Amino acid sequence: MELDALSVGLTRCPDYDRAKIKAEVERLCAALAFRPSSGTKVLLKPNLVAGTRRDGLPCTHPEFVAAVAEWCLDHGCTVTVGDSPAFGTARMVMRSCGMAAALKGLPVQLVNFGRSRRHRLLHGAHVGIARAALECDCLINLPRVKAHGQLLVTLAVKNYFGTVVGFRKPLLHARHGGHEGDFARMIVDLLPVLSGGITLIDGIVAMHRQGPVKGDPFPLGLIGAAVNPVALDSALLTVLGIDPQRSSIWCECRRRNLAGWHPDGVRYLLRNPQEFRATGFLVPRHLKPISFHPWHLAKGAMKRLCSRLLLR
Repeated sequence: MELDALSVGLTRCPDYDRAKIKAEVERLCAALAFRPSSGTKVLLKPNLVAGTRRDGLPCTHPEFVAAVAEWCLDHGCTVTVGDSPAFGTARMVMRSCGMAAALKGLPVQLVNFGRSRRHRLLHGAHVGIARAALECDCLINLPRVKAHGQLLVTLAVKNYFGTVVGFRKPLLHARHGGHEGDFARMIVDLLPVLSGGITLIDGIVAMHRQGPVKGDPFPLGLIGAAVNPVALDSALLTVLGIDPQRSSIWCECRRRNLAGWHPDGVRYLLRNPQEFRATGFLVPRHLKPISFHPWHLAKGAMKRLCSRLLLR
């Protein structure tokens, strides 16, 4: 993955009209000189945290994903859409939130991250990472701008945690969540392991106050893009008016001196953060512990089972 670039593209998009989103994606990718060649095997990795809300707000918007899929297909790419949700399977959540319907008729493959490859990360954690995210030619990260009850916000870098397969995610919460910095370290460790590509973040309607599942809509009207997710996170923290030192993931990127950690070093293309009005975007005052008690692991397992049954 490209972690040296400092350029970030920000553009306005008022609603989820597919043609408008696709046009803005073209502008952003042209500005960043990102253009996949014909025959490229692309994996689109949206945020499919859960399909239990009727409005689909916790997930990347279906029309956003469909617009990016069409853009890739226009460039002759082979497109797969996948994730490993906290509850249910990717196909179930895609069906529940309307993503499967939005992608219907497009020659794309919908997958749940099941097959994995075990990796020992830089700081010692062993994780099973989806083969789809390791073996694709191009990984396009499609998060949604959201508040987060444990990590303050979930933006570009955090969305890559979804490449860790299945029940391993809550286990990693339990094993490495005792200290907030350890968990952030593990997430940042994923970046150099995964395939390169780009992040296109859905900030058209963000989620604030709570998260990653329970929260309220916030009309931000933004699409952001960068090949370096660290730089994009710094840019979005600036847009949202959040002190970056409150984000443990940003602090870990700063500790490693990764390119893009300092907001002043980000090179903005198209629009500047000051052009977006994010006044009133709220994040949780008090963060919940990252580590899961054994009872919460058991409770989570029951919720996953119930989700599978309800979303069939």
